[in-house]
Amino acid sequence: MNDLLQLAMNAHGGMTRWRQLSEISAHVSISGALWGWKGHPQALADTHVTLDPHRQRISYHPFITDGQRSVFTPQYNAIETRDGRVLAERTDPRAAFAGHTPTSPWDELHLAYFSGYSMWNYLTLPFLLTHPSVQVRELDPWSEDGQTWRRLEATFGDGLATHNRVQTYYFDHAGLLRRHDYNPDVLGGGPAANYSDGHKTFGGIVFPTRRRVVPCNPDGTTLPEPLLVTIDLHDVAVRAS
Repeated sequence: MNDLLQLAMNAHGGMTRWRQLSEISAHVSISGALWGWKGHPQALADTHVTLDPHRQRISYHPFITDGQRSVFTPQYNAIETRDGRVLAERTDPRAAFAGHTPTSPWDELHLAYFSGYSMWNYLTLPFLLTHPSVQVRELDPWSEDGQTWRRLEATFGDGLATHNRVQTYYFDHAGLLRRHDYNPDVLGGGPAANYSDGHKTFGGIVFPTRRRVVPCNPDGTTLPEPLLVTIDLHDVAVRAS
């Protein structure tokens, strides 16, 4: 295994503990310019997520309004009532983004897909990078604001819903995730940098509790505005099998 990935996994709780988990749930606040561009500025401002850490399944509750929840898997998305009655559903949900630009409006199922796979990816890092379909290699170190971070480039194979095929992850000297660069295919726009801090331990696993996503230039430098997405974790609970 790549030594930087091993350092990162150890810093975030270790593979042994991660393999014991059967569920992660979190109270989250999600905001930023992106959601307004898509027509849902307050849809995820105060909600909870529940996910399976070992396969791509996640639900937001409430979702957009009280009494609704989302269901995400890579092949199927739905909006349901609390008792499981399906209000809307879509198979092959990624295909529904064909031709989209950053300002293309989203329906509720577009929102369920993007917010679903994004949060699942974020809350499973860095352990996601050990998936059999993911290949990693270390890049040259990166210096920013007086800090030097080691970088992993990850190439995703088929079968995982994620932003795009090749992404870059930045880790500090202790192995904590500090930045994550990607270019979301479904948005049809440019690259972004997702900065993370406020790391805290919940149930033996370390999660960044604060994320801020900003535009990224081709040379890797970033812009302070617009603030595309903000994610704040207020609490996280893990369940072990």
